[in-house]
Amino acid sequence: MSKLAVLDDLLAHYYQLSYHTQPDILSRLQDVQAWQKVRMQRTHRAHFAEKPNQLMAEYFLNRLYGGAEFDALAAQIARLMKYAHKAEKVIPENAIKTGTLGVELAILAVQLDEQVAIQLLQDYHPHETLTDEMMRLTYLKLDQGQARLKQLALLDQLGMSLDKYMRSFVVYAAFKMCKGAANKYNFQVMYAFMQDGFLAMKPLKSAEKFVREFTATERQIIDKVHSGDALPFQ
Repeated sequence: MSKLAVLDDLLAHYYQLSYHTQPDILSRLQDVQAWQKVRMQRTHRAHFAEKPNQLMAEYFLNRLYGGAEFDALAAQIARLMKYAHKAEKVIPENAIKTGTLGVELAILAVQLDEQVAIQLLQDYHPHETLTDEMMRLTYLKLDQGQARLKQLALLDQLGMSLDKYMRSFVVYAAFKMCKGAANKYNFQVMYAFMQDGFLAMKPLKSAEKFVREFTATERQIIDKVHSGDALPFQ
């Protein structure tokens, strides 16, 4: 079985999401994602502002958190599946596993936020500006607590994998050797996704430590939401 088969399954699930064919859901999803990013920047301001953390914070918000950039990446990954047997010969197995985990996280984030977008469309005017209270009530109604905790557990796993596998000189050297092929076969978006990840890791002593500080705070917010705190995002 191909090492990239899991990616194929993830993408099949991703392209079944409703927002791909329903513009009203896409519009509200983009509102939810914008609110989430602002909220995370506010919540983690001090953590993200530390100089070694700045590139990884940007990578979190703009690469791992879905959005329009992920649509372009997903399209290139789908095309890569046609060359899976060749790709597996040049991409280290641990890099494939770590990359797959990153893709799984991005898709899960979009899936959960799409559920929020659909619920908001049912409960509010489609163009009403999102507020913390609207989001709090929607999270409670959807009862996403366990799914969001799974998301954070996967993120912790990604942090460990980044430290364990992606700091290897051999892995990075193999990755750089793929640049020519990436340009030749029009996989620049995918290459940039991985390149930015390597660059974001460089200033960090530990990607796992960065991630665990982030997820610890996010777990506190999930607990506040589901324990009835009126201001869980403050």
